[in-house]
Amino acid sequence: MTSENGKKILFGEGNLTIEDIVNVAKSNDPIALSQAEDFKEKINAGVRFLDQILKEEGHIYGVTTGYGDSVMFEVPYDLVEELPMHLTRFHGCGLGEFFTPEQSRAILATRLASLSRGYSGVSWNLLDLLVELLNRDILPVIPQEGSVGASGDLTPLSYVAGTLIGERDTYYKGEVVRASEAFEKEGLTPIKLRPKEGLAVMNGTAVMTALACTAYKRAEYSTKLMTRITALSSLALKGNSNHFDDILFSVKPHPGQNRVAKWIQNDLNHHEHPRNSHRLQDRYSIRCAPHVIGVLEDSLPWLRSMIENELNSANDNPIIDGIGEHILHGGHFYGGHIAMAMDSMKNCVANLADLADRQIATMVDIKMNHGLPPNLTAAQGDRRHINHGFKAIQIGCSAWTAEALKLTMPASVFSRSTECHNQDKVSMGTIAARDCLRVLQLTEQVLAATLLAAVQGIRIRILAKELSKDSLTSDVRVMVDDISSFFDLLEEDRPTDQLLRQTIGYIQEERWALYEEH
Repeated sequence: MTSENGKKILFGEGNLTIEDIVNVAKSNDPIALSQAEDFKEKINAGVRFLDQILKEEGHIYGVTTGYGDSVMFEVPYDLVEELPMHLTRFHGCGLGEFFTPEQSRAILATRLASLSRGYSGVSWNLLDLLVELLNRDILPVIPQEGSVGASGDLTPLSYVAGTLIGERDTYYKGEVVRASEAFEKEGLTPIKLRPKEGLAVMNGTAVMTALACTAYKRAEYSTKLMTRITALSSLALKGNSNHFDDILFSVKPHPGQNRVAKWIQNDLNHHEHPRNSHRLQDRYSIRCAPHVIGVLEDSLPWLRSMIENELNSANDNPIIDGIGEHILHGGHFYGGHIAMAMDSMKNCVANLADLADRQIATMVDIKMNHGLPPNLTAAQGDRRHINHGFKAIQIGCSAWTAEALKLTMPASVFSRSTECHNQDKVSMGTIAARDCLRVLQLTEQVLAATLLAAVQGIRIRILAKELSKDSLTSDVRVMVDDISSFFDLLEEDRPTDQLLRQTIGYIQEERWALYEEH
């Protein structure tokens, strides 16, 4: 929950939002633990109750037993305090690319959110050190591969637990250094994990949920950007603005779809400058764009609900109810809701890529682009014969779209029985989230290319006096002018890879404010 000054985010006091996690990931604004008395008592009670159970030689999974199917083995009481360290070490087998520092911040914040619910039996030392890691920007270097999403994100989160005890690598001041070295430079002391604390850090859904938070914000922006791109493409193609009429959409009342149609209608300045094409019907990639984009726009509320419910849950095992003095063994580490959300989101997002790919394909094709030059080249005279404009960019869009569509296979259906058949049904939520981020990246690439193509088409129409710049809405005109400030009209062929990367970067930074009403 954001504090009154609008910057410091408090953990342990009220529910956190997707935006809170993304803000922590993207900024160095300070975070803090709540000082509310009921929160303090929850944390203290959990620690007291665990100590009491251990003193009475109680029986607790992962505290006095081995892990997973090794629950059958009782751990001698003189070895109980060593057990958490072993958990962190034997899970240090992650492979693949590493999560970025920004993603690592999101993961730390998401794990802190769960532990701050007060049902994990962790100490103030652990919570305080997680806060220090974020505030001092000491971030675990976490491999992306190795989680099946139940029993939580064990292997990637072992790199968080390993950092807390001064082991493993961290991102620190632009370098990768050992955690112990970063701690020494910051005057911090590694902790010794108490019984249950290794399990509390690792046995949960923090990685997949953190990625889901970042994916949600990118998907939300992509929805709006694809809406604006559709309006720009319609302008470039001399489209019929009646396709987005409010009376038309009133008879199919999906609220998100109708919102998209209204945004496009307003962008096209339909009421002041209706664009009544001689064509009764444009191609589906223009005419049905609200129906495609609207699926994601209408899905965002329930996607948010699923992600934020997971974010604000205690999702390790066992649950420690210190105040009620219950130890509850269950399966809250299971990431099925995030898996479902990410599998669904990547499907909707990939459809945006497919839609944009069809729009750019239409704009470059003289058989369909209604008088625009071949491949959208702005070359004149005979030079049109040796210049190829957006031809290769459209080929690239086809490749990126195909890869995005290929990744829409649901990860959640690929459950594997593992860990001696103890984990015999798993969520694959982290793989689904990673797939979704890759689909988002590919889709943003297609959106960047189609955005540039649409602006090129509009500028060609304006130069040919087939479109009046004065007829554009102020929002559209400002965006076209801004893009034109870094994108010189493509007349003579030139490499465009750096331009594309720049535009993708602007998309990911949310450079353009789009449709404030939501």
